[in-house]
Amino acid sequence: MTNKIGRDSSRFKQIVRGKIKKELRKYITKGELIGRKGRNVVSIPLPQIQLPRFRYGTQDTGGVGQGEGDIGQPLGKGDQPGGPGEAGENPGEHVLEVDVELSELAKILGEELELPRIEPKGKKAIASEKDVYTGIHRSGPESLRHFKRTFKQALLRQISSGEYDPDDPLVLPIREDKRYRSWKTHREPEANAVIIYMMDVSGSMGFEQKEIVRIESFWIDTWLRSQYKNIESRYIVHDATAKEVDQHTFFHIRESGGTKISSAYELCNRLIEEQFPPDDWNIYPFHFSDGDNWGGDDTRRCIKLLDEHLLPRVNVFCYGQVKSAYGSGQFIKDLRASFEKDERCILSTISSREEIYDSIKDFLGKGR
Repeated sequence: MTNKIGRDSSRFKQIVRGKIKKELRKYITKGELIGRKGRNVVSIPLPQIQLPRFRYGTQDTGGVGQGEGDIGQPLGKGDQPGGPGEAGENPGEHVLEVDVELSELAKILGEELELPRIEPKGKKAIASEKDVYTGIHRSGPESLRHFKRTFKQALLRQISSGEYDPDDPLVLPIREDKRYRSWKTHREPEANAVIIYMMDVSGSMGFEQKEIVRIESFWIDTWLRSQYKNIESRYIVHDATAKEVDQHTFFHIRESGGTKISSAYELCNRLIEEQFPPDDWNIYPFHFSDGDNWGGDDTRRCIKLLDEHLLPRVNVFCYGQVKSAYGSGQFIKDLRASFEKDERCILSTISSREEIYDSIKDFLGKGR
C-alpha cells in the first residue's frame, strides 16, 4: 500500500512538473506567483488535474451514439432550463493550487532556459561545520547507539555462549554489547554571493515598469539561491541621488525628479568596498532603468565607474532597460558602445512582460 501511494505521489509530481514546464513562460510573465511565495515554497495555481482511468458499466445506460434518432439526424442544443443569468447546479472548472519547492522551481527554470551551473569565483572564505559519521565505538551517548550493531553483537555473544534458545529467541544486550556511532567534524568551504539590485525610481518609471523589475528579480533570485548556500541581497533606488532601502520599499517607492545613474553606481561600489570584498564574495549587480540619464557627463562617469571599479570586482554586471513612454532609452546604447565585447557586462532590453523570459536567459545564460 505504501509503495502504491509513493508511486501515485511521484506520478502526480511528474504531471505537475510537466505542466509547469509547458506553461513556464506564462508563469514567468505573471506577478501573481510572487504573492504566493512562502519561506521555501511557492503556491502555483494549475487547472484541475485528473488522472485518466477506465470506468466499466452496462451498455444500456445511454451515452454517446445511443438513444432515439436516425443516422445523420442533426442534434439540437437541447432544452435550456431557465433564463440567462440564473444560478446553475453543475460544477465549474476548478483550479488546484500546488505547493512547489523553490529549489524545484529553480531546476525547472534552469532546464527550460538551458542555464549552465555557476562556477563560483574567488576563494571560498566561509566554512561551515558538518558532522560526518566515520565509524563504530564501544562507548558513547545513548542517543548515538547503533541498535542494529548492538543487537547483532548481543546475538553473537548469546550463540557463542550457548545462551540463545531458538524456541524462545529473546536477545538482551548487556553493556559490553552496546555499539555507538562515532563522528568527525569537517569544515566545508562555502561560496558566498551577494545580489545588489539597483532601480531608477524617477517619475518616468511607472507601476508597469516596476512590476517587470519585480517579476524578473524574483526569478533571478530563485536561480542564484539554487547555486549558492550563502546569499545576501541589497537594494538601491535612485533618481538624482541614490540610497539603500529594504525589499518592500524597493518595489513600492515612487519618486520624481531627474535621473543621475552614477549615484547608484557609486553607492554600489561603496557597498562592495565596505561589506563585500571580491576575494570572499561572488558579486551580482543588477541595474534596471528606462535609459534616461542626466546628461552625457554623468554617462561618462558611469562608464568610468564600471570600467575601473565595478567590472573588475564582480562576476557579471547586468543592466536591464525597461521600455517607458517617457524614457529616451539612450543609456543602453552608450553602454553597448563601450562594453559590447566585454563578457562581464550583460545588457538586455525588456520592452514588455513577454520579454522577461528572454532577459533572464541573457543575464544568467553565461554561467558566471
